[in-house]
Amino acid sequence: MREIWFVALMALAFAMAQPAVADSPKPPSAVTSSLLALNKEDRILGKPDAPITIVEYASLSCPHCAEFEKTVLPQLQKKWIDTGKAKLVLRDFPLDGPALQASVLARCVPANRFYPFVETLFGAQEEWVLAKDQKAALARIARLGGVGPKEFDTCMSNKGLQDQVAQSRLVASQQLNVGATPTFFINGTKFEGAPTQEALDQALTAAAAKS
Repeated sequence: MREIWFVALMALAFAMAQPAVADSPKPPSAVTSSLLALNKEDRILGKPDAPITIVEYASLSCPHCAEFEKTVLPQLQKKWIDTGKAKLVLRDFPLDGPALQASVLARCVPANRFYPFVETLFGAQEEWVLAKDQKAALARIARLGGVGPKEFDTCMSNKGLQDQVAQSRLVASQQLNVGATPTFFINGTKFEGAPTQEALDQALTAAAAKS
């Protein structure tokens, strides 16, 4: 019997990463709220009790996600996250095999180093995505996160983490209608449109007015 992660990735057509088409936001249903509720596998950037929760589904091989990490997130973090108004939760939506491996690797670093390591992976995206030996390239980056060769090999063969990452994509695709990366949910409501700083700031302001 094939592993869950393999079945999930092969059963789903890999969508090209692009901003979602604009549409009127719909209030979250009970099922959506349940699926987006924080769980023990989530890594939180910001204060856990921040009133606004931003859930981002991202692929570590996605150029749009890397651009968001580089140009938009720092400003949102300064205004919303560091001030305790909002928190960010990045969830895995791997678009390809390299992204799955990178997501598994990120889950192997200590929780308090997860977001700095994700930032490193996005910053070095071309280095490992385009490498002839992607595993070796990820191993070099892993050492920057304190993951040695033995720990790296153990991490890469962890079927439990592979299943967790693949299941994250499967649930998002089939039950939350996520088809592109990055996709955001703000307090359970799907954000529609290009995730620019201005657009997200407006959406967060609206969410703050309701909270």
